Amino acid sequence: MRLFSALRPPADVAAEIAAALGAKDRLLRWSDPAGWHITLAFYGEADPAGCGAFLDRALAGRKSVDVRLAGSGTFPGVLWLGVTGEDLADLAAAATLGPGEGRPYRPHLTLARCSRTQPPTAWTEQLAGFRSRVWTADRVELMGGGSPYRTLRTWRLRRAGEAVLPS
Repeated sequence: MRLFSALRPPADVAAEIAAALGAKDRLLRWSDPAGWHITLAFYGEADPAGCGAFLDRALAGRKSVDVRLAGSGTFPGVLWLGVTGEDLADLAAAATLGPGEGRPYRPHLTLARCSRTQPPTAWTEQLAGFRSRVWTADRVELMGGGSPYRTLRTWRLRRAGEAVLPS
């Protein structure tokens, strides 16, 4: 099963995104809002138990991160919202199994699939000023399957001020 670890936006932030999108055209293949997520690490075809054991160790005692969606852009074939958050890159690095993909971490939330040769400029312009409220991401989810993705397991992150309990 293709697996990855991710953060999910809360329902009110998902509603903010939906309101900013408004009426969606048919030129893009829109992601199902129920599957919106911010990937921390991609594991590919992997054993859920093995990834779970790794994340047990990697996420033990890790603190939550404050996250905001801000701005938009494209990768070839993808329309996305940008993600900002202090310590987000550190959390992603901790969740990465092995040496990583060899490219910098670019946190984003995929909104739609598009032509690789004709980026949806009107959409990136419409969403360029988008800024969600800041929220505290206090759970990491191991997700897998196809669309819609399924949450296989969840890890709670420590909120500011919470004591770290001994194992």
